[in-house]
Amino acid sequence: MRKLLAIFGYTIFAILLCAPIGASQAEDKTFSEAELDQMMAPIALYPDALLSQILMASTYPADIAEAVKWSKEHPDQEGDAAVNSVQEKSWDPSVMSLVAFPQVLTMMGEQADWVQNVGDAFLANSEGVMDTVQKLRKKAKDEGNLETTEQQKVVVEEQASETIIIIEPADPEVVYVPVYNTTVVYGTWWWPHYRPWYYYPPGYGFGSAVMRGIGFGVGIGITHALWGGCHWGRGHGSVNINVNKYNNINANRNKINANNRNSNWKHNASNRRGVPYRDNKSRQQYGNKRAGADQRQNYRGRDAQRDKARSTLDKRAVDPTAGRKQLQGSGGDKARSSVNKANRQTAQNRQNRGNNYSSGSRKSHNNALKGAGNAQKSRQNVNRGTRSNRSMNNRSSGHRSGGARRSGGGGRRR
Repeated sequence: MRKLLAIFGYTIFAILLCAPIGASQAEDKTFSEAELDQMMAPIALYPDALLSQILMASTYPADIAEAVKWSKEHPDQEGDAAVNSVQEKSWDPSVMSLVAFPQVLTMMGEQADWVQNVGDAFLANSEGVMDTVQKLRKKAKDEGNLETTEQQKVVVEEQASETIIIIEPADPEVVYVPVYNTTVVYGTWWWPHYRPWYYYPPGYGFGSAVMRGIGFGVGIGITHALWGGCHWGRGHGSVNINVNKYNNINANRNKINANNRNSNWKHNASNRRGVPYRDNKSRQQYGNKRAGADQRQNYRGRDAQRDKARSTLDKRAVDPTAGRKQLQGSGGDKARSSVNKANRQTAQNRQNRGNNYSSGSRKSHNNALKGAGNAQKSRQNVNRGTRSNRSMNNRSSGHRSGGARRSGGGGRRR
C-alpha cells in the first residue's frame, strides 16, 4: 500500500512539474512548419513588392477589415488614385497601399482568420516566414510553373550556399496579380492534413491557365503605391521600405525622415487597434506599446499618488490599518457605544425642537384668535364713540341757534 502511495505521489509530482512547461508552450502558440507552408502558399508566388505589402498590412487586421469595406464601396478605385483617396484614413500606410489592388483586398476579406495568422506569424518569426516563401517558390519552379512571362520577371540568385528566387513585374509600373491553384502549382502537396486554400477571382477568363500553373488578370498601373521590398537571405528575412516612393504617396503625417534610400520596416503597435497578439514574444515586444498603454501609465501614476497619500498619513501618525484594529474587541465596543450615545442625543434634540415648534404654533394660533376678538371689541367701542360725538354735536348746534335769536330780540327792544 505504501509503495502504491509513493508511486502515486511521484506521478502527481511529475505532472505538476511538467504542467508549467506544457502551459508555456501552449501559451506561446508558435506555428509549425506545416502551418507555415499552408499559410504562405496562396501568396508565395506574388511579386516581391506586393508580397511585402501584404506581410506588413496583415499585422493590422482591424485596418484591413475597414479597407476591404472601403474597396467594396468604391469598385472603380485602383492604383495610385485609390491610395491617394484614403490618405485621410487612420489606417497604417501598408494597409492604404493595398487599396490599389481590389482583387487582393477581396481575397483578404474572405479569409479574415488567415490574414491575422499571417500577420502574427510574420511578427513572431519573420525569417521563418521568408524562408517558407523561398521553399515554396523553389518547389513551383522545379515543377516548371514559375517562369518569366510577359507579366513578370523571375530571377534566380545564388547567395552563400542558398538559392534566392526574386519575382518582379516585367514593367515596373504595371503590376499583375497572379492566380494559381495551390494544390497544383507546387506539385503534390506534402502535408495531407494541412492542405492550402486558393483564391479564384470571379469574372476572370483564365481557368485553363490556372489549371496548368499560373494565370494573370488585368495589370494595374502603379507608380508609388508599392513601396515595400523583400530582404532575402539567411539571418535577414525581413521587409524594407523604399523611402522615396513611400514619401511620394503618403500624406505628410506619415512621411519618413531617412537619409538612406531604403529603411527597415518596423511594426507600429499603436496601429494594432486593440487586436491581441498571438504569442508571448510579440506580446512582450509590442503589447505595452498598444493603444491604451498611456491609460495604464495614468493608472500607475494614480497608484503612486495613493502611495504618497498613505505615506503622508503614516507620517502624521494616522494609520488606517491600526485604526481598524483599534475598533476590534473592547476598544471597538467602547467606540461604538459612544457613537450610539451621540446618535441618541442628536435624535432627542431633534424631537425636542419638533415639540417646541408645535407648541409655539398653537400659541401663535390662540394669540391670533384672541387678537381677532379684541379687534371686534375695539370696533364696538369706536362705534359707540362715534354716536356719542354725533349727539354732542347736535346739542351744541341747538345752543348756538337760540343765542342768535336773543340778540336780535334785544335789538328790537331798543
